[in-house]
Amino acid sequence: MTLRSGKKYANDLYLQDTVGIDKDGNEITLQDKVADDSIPIDEQVEQKLRYKKLIEQIKHLDKREREVIEMRYGIKNNKEITQREVAKILGISRSYVSRIEKKAIGKLSSYFNQTD
Repeated sequence: MTLRSGKKYANDLYLQDTVGIDKDGNEITLQDKVADDSIPIDEQVEQKLRYKKLIEQIKHLDKREREVIEMRYGIKNNKEITQREVAKILGISRSYVSRIEKKAIGKLSSYFNQTD
């Protein structure tokens, strides 16, 4: 019975687990890999989970809303661009980009509020 219950946790990963060795022969832990001194580790994990959830929810937007959100917030290529630049790329007015963006953010917000 003890062996069976141990199998349940066999694939668990902990921040203190060794994930490799650096060039000096020191062990590198998972915590070392994800560490960012400016943001506590629990907040980093929360941010990554929210980002993953956001990416999943973007799929529910229509094509144009998805394009605007991805370009404005750099979701696909990590380069945020202005509403004016998005308008030029899509061949629409900046004010229309603003309306699309506002509507898409509203939808995303409602998805987040439903699942929280």
